[in-house]
Amino acid sequence: MRESEARLRRFYESSIIGVFYYNLDGSITDSNDKLLEIIGYTREDLQAGLIKWDKITPPEYRHLDECATAELRATGVNTPYEKEYFRKDGSRIPIIIGSATFDQERNEGIAFVLDITERKKAEKALVNLEITRKKEIHHRIKNNLQVISSLLDLQADKFDNPKVIEAFHESQNRVISMALIHEELYKGEGTDTLDFSEYLQELAENLFQTYSLNSKNIQLNIDLEENTFFDMDVAVPLGIIVNELVSNSLKHAFPGRDKGEIQIELRREEKGEYKKEGSKITNFILTVSDNGVGIPEIIDIEDIDSLGLQLVTSLVDQLDGELELKRNKGTEFIIRFTVTGKSNQASACNNQLNNT
Repeated sequence: MRESEARLRRFYESSIIGVFYYNLDGSITDSNDKLLEIIGYTREDLQAGLIKWDKITPPEYRHLDECATAELRATGVNTPYEKEYFRKDGSRIPIIIGSATFDQERNEGIAFVLDITERKKAEKALVNLEITRKKEIHHRIKNNLQVISSLLDLQADKFDNPKVIEAFHESQNRVISMALIHEELYKGEGTDTLDFSEYLQELAENLFQTYSLNSKNIQLNIDLEENTFFDMDVAVPLGIIVNELVSNSLKHAFPGRDKGEIQIELRREEKGEYKKEGSKITNFILTVSDNGVGIPEIIDIEDIDSLGLQLVTSLVDQLDGELELKRNKGTEFIIRFTVTGKSNQASACNNQLNNT
């Protein structure tokens, strides 16, 4: 018993880990010096009852304490978890906390607290390094694609055949649409997603500049869902799809007409968002339309020689999407597709709370 008590005393007096006795009403009845050092209070503060573990916890972490309390009542121990404490001076300190034991009859438990400030600093440094690395990669890819675009432009100048020149310029626009994506990712915060609405706006304006001689009286209307973020697997094919459809409208929809209108819409589908197995699945509708001469009924877009429309149908299939063509009062392409992302599902702890 004396040996066990000596071991417990060495653990309690540790200068590495904070240890305290607590009640579930929020009281801290005793602690070692390390815990007081971590939270910046004195032993006089402790003896005066000024330290309450629920009071030194920021509001956004209190649900974690509720989860831990439910687990303690059910099992007598709880799984260690990360949170923050308010120090006496009002600053915050990141910690890991867990309860070693809890006596139901005495309503008293022993908890340990580990200061993880240095670990958090190291994690932040690694995150910043990764952000810098990703931004540099996107910057280099963007520059390389711009070089390819310039080479295509130079190569086009070597031909006199208008169809060959047009083919080079169409390929150039496809490369530019991908370069714009990497430019947006480079301007971002190092994430793997980009604000697709902002990208579409820039892409459409770039296309109008490219076809400026034919589009002086063509009006562009853009109606896009805000805060729509896609990763490259979705953004690249969608960008090329929009590039092809808008280019096609600018070239062919308004022959001999003084004016026209092209519309781009991006919307979340109503009741199109749900959760499944830890993922959030959202349905979107992208519409590109014009009020031009339209595509004749006899033309089947699934069987057409146009490379642009072949690309569109192929990329819609790549997205596991659906393509619909309406020919009323012009041309309207409707693309329905699904985006899967991580879901903010309730944690197992919250589920336990709901069941308690």
